[in-house]
Amino acid sequence: MIKKGLGKGLGALIDEGTTNEDKGIMELKINEIEPNKGQPRKYFDDDKLTHLAESIKQHGIVQPIIVKNEDGVYRIVAGERRWRAARIAGLTKVPVLLKELSNKQVMEIALIENIQREDLNPIEEAEAFEKLIKEYNMTQDEVASVVGKSRSAIANTIRLLHLNTTIKEYLINGSLSSGHARALLSIDDEKIQEKVAEEIKNSGLNVRDTEKLVKKYLTKKKTHKENNRNDNYNAIEERLKDILGTKVQIVEKNKKGKIMIEYYSLEELDRIIEMVEVMSTKKTTS
Repeated sequence: MIKKGLGKGLGALIDEGTTNEDKGIMELKINEIEPNKGQPRKYFDDDKLTHLAESIKQHGIVQPIIVKNEDGVYRIVAGERRWRAARIAGLTKVPVLLKELSNKQVMEIALIENIQREDLNPIEEAEAFEKLIKEYNMTQDEVASVVGKSRSAIANTIRLLHLNTTIKEYLINGSLSSGHARALLSIDDEKIQEKVAEEIKNSGLNVRDTEKLVKKYLTKKKTHKENNRNDNYNAIEERLKDILGTKVQIVEKNKKGKIMIEYYSLEELDRIIEMVEVMSTKKTTS
């Protein structure tokens, strides 16, 4: 089912490209048409294409393919899946709607068409959003307006590109969902990230269970880090205790802190001060 209310809407974007040069619906030889090099969608399901090809054999292409003339080459703007299926079906000509559109409009239309039909995997969607931002200087708010999503949804989708290659492949082939992946982004260590991803995939965990699993790993990592920190500080405290001959405590917070040296009489305080002065003098003369 095609979703309604996506940003400007596909029809509105196509209308923006209407000029006196538009020729309306016409037929073109299928080998005169080439796919869009900037097509957000990179993966096409062969079984679904075969099924669509059978439908096209029986009913033809109901909705024309939108194309743009680029120096004599008819480039697909929307409808590449129909074009591919038509080739499988053995058609020699297909109905097209020839439009005059900017590269930015082509990208927007291709992206919206795929989102409406839920054809893009999470990585393709993230790459398309990033392309609009980097190549066409759009803000996340502007992309959100075009595709009918919130700015935070755009930002969270783009963040998926920070995952490593293995997990991206899981998103592409459908082994993991974007919900799973967003939970994994909380883990900084790539090896642990992959380990958790494997556990999710093999156990068939849902997103809620994945979030619990990630939280468990993060808690374990924090405890391990705290234990390491305590071991390091304990060793330093013991060393200072041996040097000064009294109890020493290091109090640390946010990478800052203080060293607390205990003394039990004024004589002991004088002794500690004298030791520090001697050590300082040795350091100065060395």
